[in-house]
Amino acid sequence: MDKKYDLVIIGSGPGGYVAALKAAELGFKTACVEKSKTLGGVCLNVGCIPSKALLDSSEHYFQAKEKFADHGIITGNISLDLKTMMGRKEKVVADLTDQLRKLLENNKIDIVQGTGTIKGENQVEVVQESDTLKLNAKNILLATGSIPAAVPGLEFDGQHIISSTEALSFEKVPGHLCIVGGGFIGLELGSVWARLGAEVTIIEMLPRIAGTLDGQIIRTLERILKKQGLDFKLNTRVTSADIADRNIKVSFETKGENSTLECDKLLVAVGRRPMTLGLGLEDMGIKTDKKTGHIIVDSQYRTNIPSIYAIGDLIPGPALAHKASAEGSAAVENMAGLSGDVNYNTMPSVVYTWPEAGCVGITKEQAKEQKIPHKIGSFPFGGTGRARCMGETDGFVKIISHSKTDRVLGVHILGPRASDLIAECVLAMEFGASSEDIARTVHSHPTFSEAVMEAAMSAWKH
Repeated sequence: MDKKYDLVIIGSGPGGYVAALKAAELGFKTACVEKSKTLGGVCLNVGCIPSKALLDSSEHYFQAKEKFADHGIITGNISLDLKTMMGRKEKVVADLTDQLRKLLENNKIDIVQGTGTIKGENQVEVVQESDTLKLNAKNILLATGSIPAAVPGLEFDGQHIISSTEALSFEKVPGHLCIVGGGFIGLELGSVWARLGAEVTIIEMLPRIAGTLDGQIIRTLERILKKQGLDFKLNTRVTSADIADRNIKVSFETKGENSTLECDKLLVAVGRRPMTLGLGLEDMGIKTDKKTGHIIVDSQYRTNIPSIYAIGDLIPGPALAHKASAEGSAAVENMAGLSGDVNYNTMPSVVYTWPEAGCVGITKEQAKEQKIPHKIGSFPFGGTGRARCMGETDGFVKIISHSKTDRVLGVHILGPRASDLIAECVLAMEFGASSEDIARTVHSHPTFSEAVMEAAMSAWKH
């Protein structure tokens, strides 16, 4: 049976479902194709949401064991019920995916279960368990996201050598978890299992962790995570992994010296690659980057076939859920003849360790490299009353502004709730604010946000 739509979206993750809602708002007859039984893509099912649920639960456990006594709360013997913790995580995921389905249905968006493949400039074929549908559409949007990148010689087996998906559902706390990759995913999952009692070793090829962050943030974060028990082996390359007697012998090389370690689980978290398999790109002649596999699009998110668009992890840029959402909305606006646009200069990113790291704009290193005249203001969380009251004094706020115009160029926060604090800075940069503008804005007292105001004042009066 053939059906006709204004827009057919393949993928129901943060890019796909936001695009669908925007399309419904603009009056498009819309279908969203999803091969999985639940909606929400990687983010809601095996990414952002379950990992944050476990990060919060593990932080509560750590606080109860290590910090409650400082507040005069005597708890006695603390024990871990991992099954209950995992059950809570799964309920959070189920609640959100159920809400998403209702949201799409209430907006009269057709949800089509099955595997979608492009069969023409205006046609998508959906293979279901007992049927095959042909969906005809004026426009097609590809939003299938990404999958964990594999490393030759360290192929995933789902039991010993695992991806982030399996690391969210361990049945017991590993004795020793080894992680290949010191990026955002490795640091977050390493934090979860270290708090719950695992020995955690992170192996990173580069000389530093979380390489895209500001250098001062990285150095301070590494020092804090080491105090929390994470062990880092930098400038190190894994050469092999041998499985025997349920243990994994990991061989690695550091500056020409070969070493080994044994662990229970080996998590490979070296990044993600676009999920393009089965979309029919080659048959359609849709252009991709031969090196990375990303789909090539123009400023309106169109591929070389004008009726076919792509967003999110499928196209170049950081693999961030909020990036995909912004692009999904912009792409649909462009289809409607509006001016859909995403400002990548104000795209925030967050590492959900504790303390958290949030950033937007350029780093100090980038300002120097680009020879931009700049000034820097910073303020430690230890100088704020709220942080002292909560016993969360690690970290600082760092603001980089133009030395002549005072316009904010970048903000880097390492500290409690940096993921929330960075939003103020994104908004300030979106409106072209100066550090003086932030400094003169009255902030509630006592709050963590006062550190942002103080850092702005430091930059303004530098």
